[in-house]
Amino acid sequence: MTTPRWFTDTGDGHSEWYVERFRTMAAEGADLAGEARLIDAIAAPGSRILDAGCGPGRVGAVLHQRGHTVVGVDADPVLIAAANEDHPGPRWLVADLAELDLDEEPFDVAVVAGNVMVFVAPGTEAEVLARLRAHVRTGGRIVLGFALDRGYGIERFDADIATAGLVLEQRFATWDLVPFTDEAEFAVTFLRVP
Repeated sequence: MTTPRWFTDTGDGHSEWYVERFRTMAAEGADLAGEARLIDAIAAPGSRILDAGCGPGRVGAVLHQRGHTVVGVDADPVLIAAANEDHPGPRWLVADLAELDLDEEPFDVAVVAGNVMVFVAPGTEAEVLARLRAHVRTGGRIVLGFALDRGYGIERFDADIATAGLVLEQRFATWDLVPFTDEAEFAVTFLRVP
């Protein structure tokens, strides 16, 4: 197993800082539900949703509040502990996305928000996509968003999509669906499981 960049590319205390950052933003009334609103809009009521790389649970918590069955997974036990503490309801599990093997019925949608793809272990991106595909039902969707300036660009991502046997449906520059252009610094990509 290779170690995710979340652990190798950040310093001591980063996970705790990350948890407190989002707790502070929530307490100050920041809108932290944008990704969840988009996923809720494309998911049928009461869908099964995998929050892959869920962090401290902000996306999955909103989806749970909106009536979906949510399972959140993250490689960082500190973030999963915060999700359990701050957002009871969804199932929160420690798991590496490159080795994801949940004993769950297939999900309707997987959401991969918060730059998760640039924090997985180097060289595991295609395997992460394949493991997500294995957990989403035929015809289901995987929606991923990440910054394009962190060493994992669109060309490599598109090659990994093909390797994983997924179908590229749509791509936007933001979670609020600004059209994607060659100048975009962020990509939100909708994939379909064939």
